[in-house]
Amino acid sequence: MPYFDAASSAPLHPVARQALLASLDEGWADPARLYREGRRARLLLDAAREAAAEAVGCRPDELVFTPSGTRAVHSGISGALAGRRRVGARLVVSAVEHSSVLHAAEAHAAAGGSLTEVPVGRSGAVETAAFAAALDEGTALACLQSANHEVGTVQPVAEVAEACRAAGVPLLVDAAQSLGWGPVEGGWSLLAASAHKWGGPAGVGLLAVRKGVRFAPQGPADERESGRAAGFENLPAIVAAAASLRAVRAEAEAEGARLRALVDRIRGRVPELVPDVEVVGDPVRRLPHLVTFSCLYVDGETLLHELDREGFSVSSGSSCTSSTLTPSHVLRAMGVLSEGNVRVSLPAGTPEGDVERFLDVLPGVVAGVRERLGAPGPATGAAAGSGSLVVDALGRRCPIPVIELAKVIGEVPLGGTVTVLADDEAARLDIPAWCEMRGQEYVGEEPSPNGGTAYVVRRLA
Repeated sequence: MPYFDAASSAPLHPVARQALLASLDEGWADPARLYREGRRARLLLDAAREAAAEAVGCRPDELVFTPSGTRAVHSGISGALAGRRRVGARLVVSAVEHSSVLHAAEAHAAAGGSLTEVPVGRSGAVETAAFAAALDEGTALACLQSANHEVGTVQPVAEVAEACRAAGVPLLVDAAQSLGWGPVEGGWSLLAASAHKWGGPAGVGLLAVRKGVRFAPQGPADERESGRAAGFENLPAIVAAAASLRAVRAEAEAEGARLRALVDRIRGRVPELVPDVEVVGDPVRRLPHLVTFSCLYVDGETLLHELDREGFSVSSGSSCTSSTLTPSHVLRAMGVLSEGNVRVSLPAGTPEGDVERFLDVLPGVVAGVRERLGAPGPATGAAAGSGSLVVDALGRRCPIPVIELAKVIGEVPLGGTVTVLADDEAARLDIPAWCEMRGQEYVGEEPSPNGGTAYVVRRLA
């Protein structure tokens, strides 16, 4: 069964498995002790730290291992903010950061700090000038991911790091998605990552803090990991994480080129095979193994279930697959279509034949879901009916509001309007996206007297 969700968690690398099993026998003792078993464990821990630091591009004494990538992010943000509390309390982040960063930012704001989110364009990337403009004398810390976990867009970290240096603000980089493919360029100050993203075991993160960065670890004091990660080290998992990081880096150039070619095939073929699809994310500055696209008139949850029935494991940022009933914050910040969203992230070693079979299966799956939902057929010509129509889609989830809009747009004359009443948050993204894809004019929105929102569309085509 093809597993196409490596961005969530990559399969365990063979080197990680070998190192894990070996270190279970050799690395069970306390590395802080001076007897033989403790010294052996300390040697393993020191070797793992040196290997990981080399991959990150920092000194071994700048890097600590944490119980997860999320913990690394939270510890990095809280420690850097506390270390610079005399400078100010402003935290600057991009609008598409991983939820671990945004949750830490929300906690900072709730505790009385200030928060600035830098918007992104439709490709998912920040503008360096906009990020630089958000930095001021009271900014304690800035955060920018190296690459986006949902759409694969690579951020201009080196340029933003230079802007942060000029402003005297440390930059924390969440490198979880990119570290397996190569070091993060630029003068970053702190870096966090997670082993299970590159094929290491779950439960291991790493946090690098450059020398000279003001940093005050939060929480009760602990002697381990320079006081920055409390608790007994999971040494077998740490050894496996470091060994697998070194292994995937050795394979990254060749495997990255091979997977990029497969992803290019998906990016090019999906719009040809499936009507009404938007491929999102930067087409050039992106991770080599990841592609995301959204399909009009499709229930994302049903689409993922149907692909699973066909043997493909993929993920989605669609609100149709979310208990919150809202699209992912990444798609929302980008302003792109969210319904029927599919993220394909290929693990190392993915055969070409699996990608070809996915492309063979996808059109029929999408067509079947659209048929069950009553999606409209090809658009008709100009109508001579009423100059305006109202579609009541209150209480109906995506993609129904857009489907109902598409069904009736041909019933108004050119220049006429359709008003869609909807209380599904996805409509705020998907109706404007539909207009752009269909060559219609999105007039705007206003509160509906019956609850929800009224979205107005003018027919131009």
